[in-house]
Amino acid sequence: MPSSHKAHPLITGTLLLTTAGLLARILGFFYRIFLSRTIGAEGLGIYQMIFPVYGIFFSLCAGSIQTAISRFIAADPDHAKRTLLSGFSISFTLSLAAALMIRHFSEPLAEHILLEPRCAPLLSVMAFAIPCTSIHACICGYYYGKEKVSVPAASQLLEQMIRIFTVFLLVSVCIEKQIPVTVSLAVFGLVAGEAGSALFVLIFFLLFHEFHENTGRSYSVGPALLALAAPLMANRLVLNLLQSTETIMIPERLTVYGLTRSQAVRTYGTLTGMAMPFVLFPSALVNSLAVVLLPVTARHQSAGNDSGIADGISMSFRYSLYLGIFCIGIFTVFGEALGLQIFKSQDAGSFIQILAWLCPFLYLATSSGSILNGLGKTKLTFFHHLISLLVRIAFVWFGIPEFGIRACLWGMLASEIFLALLHVLALRRIVPCDWNAWILIGKPVFCLLCALWIFRLFPEDLPIPAGLPDFFRTAAQILLLSTMYLLFLLLFHRKQSPTAT
Repeated sequence: MPSSHKAHPLITGTLLLTTAGLLARILGFFYRIFLSRTIGAEGLGIYQMIFPVYGIFFSLCAGSIQTAISRFIAADPDHAKRTLLSGFSISFTLSLAAALMIRHFSEPLAEHILLEPRCAPLLSVMAFAIPCTSIHACICGYYYGKEKVSVPAASQLLEQMIRIFTVFLLVSVCIEKQIPVTVSLAVFGLVAGEAGSALFVLIFFLLFHEFHENTGRSYSVGPALLALAAPLMANRLVLNLLQSTETIMIPERLTVYGLTRSQAVRTYGTLTGMAMPFVLFPSALVNSLAVVLLPVTARHQSAGNDSGIADGISMSFRYSLYLGIFCIGIFTVFGEALGLQIFKSQDAGSFIQILAWLCPFLYLATSSGSILNGLGKTKLTFFHHLISLLVRIAFVWFGIPEFGIRACLWGMLASEIFLALLHVLALRRIVPCDWNAWILIGKPVFCLLCALWIFRLFPEDLPIPAGLPDFFRTAAQILLLSTMYLLFLLLFHRKQSPTAT
């Protein structure tokens, strides 16, 4: 009874974040479709190329400090406000300096670092988002540490809605006034979304939280907080630099393969702007679980509750693999149809089918990495990610000139398999767990095969109302297969003894 009670915040928090994440991703799908048809695959490629710069400065100014705030507050909730104020003062100062730096050096960054001069005006606009992400990240870190995820969940959904509304409005105005629609509109939407979500969490925090602590010593927490954030910051910076290197290299190596620069950017846009969002869509559940796992794991560790940590590991592995194995079936069966029906791109469909095999390893690596961070093993997770990224970069550098973009996809798969194995083996050494291979792997594979076998008995062309796009038929088929898979999982779950689950 106590263990189930303690798991309750983990389950409810994950479900709440997942619901918001799924809604945001559904909206994001329609937004991606709109962007792909408004600015095209090449425009999507140019838009995606600014995110390495965005990711580097986010890791420096906000991401690592958010994690540190969350972990500090989970371990020491009595000084939550003090921790938040200290973290925010550090983060916001860094973010203002970063914004000024990006705006001042936007042209050199675009031309000499990203190797794409067309990114310069996009970077100038994107700089305004950095201070907003600082506000948003710090306050969300506070709520995650308190295991109160409703505000971060609402802000996540609000950010997506504001972004989409802003771009729709700007595109409508441009069309009405016969102004050319450019990639910059998507960046304006990014800034508007970050600003709106930051304003929302700030107002909510100020209205509904009283500063009852002694804030006169608020900055005394700063050195300890920075001591925890600095290694995370350094780790994320190195990883983001390597990810940025990979992003910059992909179009360049595609030109060595024989594509023109325009074709290379278009192929990169198809991969990152069309295919990857499909594969990452179900990860809303795993990402939400990972966010909640970190402070919960830190709390169990500070209380010396090894059984609580083991329960969290077991549950996260189980659901990560249930979801990941199911996604293999969905994306291999329907990937080609989804690429053609949604983006009118055969390449996108082919990429989705190949990337399907990423899912179980990607989701497992995400949840296990969060547990390792919650246990304070940040150096270990950094080392694992470093090796994984080097594997991907090796595939990009050596493989793309010979095999084209498929070498990049193979590299993603190889690196995620390696990363997941490293994380899992590390957790086995740190926390003694008894993992049942049938429950983790055998059961979901068997349930998927049974669901696919029964699904083949249904007619290929399910009837849909006249006038609806073919995508709705595919969506109905996916829903049917999902229902059968879930029913098989529930059937086998009921047959298991309490000790087996």
